[in-house]
Amino acid sequence: MRGRLNHVALVVTDLDAASETWSKIPGTTVGAPQPLPEHGVTVVFVDLPNARIELLVPLGDGSPVSRFLEKHSGGGMHHVCLEVDDLIAERDALLATGARVLGDGEPRIGAHGNPVLFLHPADMHGTLLELEEVRSGE
Repeated sequence: MRGRLNHVALVVTDLDAASETWSKIPGTTVGAPQPLPEHGVTVVFVDLPNARIELLVPLGDGSPVSRFLEKHSGGGMHHVCLEVDDLIAERDALLATGARVLGDGEPRIGAHGNPVLFLHPADMHGTLLELEEVRSGE
């Protein structure tokens, strides 16, 4: 595992307003909205010198983020993403320790075009953890 922090994801209620707020912070660069229908969200990345903030809003009914907003009406932290060198090897090692991978356990392509998996928050002391296989040079 490389383990480098890639991003912290925040669910927001208004993507435009949140993007505007983050754009006013010196040293940030705010990207364009990116719909990810396969994940049920629209995202905007805020680039910082050492990591990213991912702003999320639901995309369509049944989005996992919609369920998050039902419990946290003002939004809040959704997940933390760590980079790994080999997602399949990392998944298998974590499964061997009893960790649970969400969904069918197979990687899906994330917002950066890289394969990702999510670990069950109960196995990570209440934090949803995303693992992203980042290829060299990215």
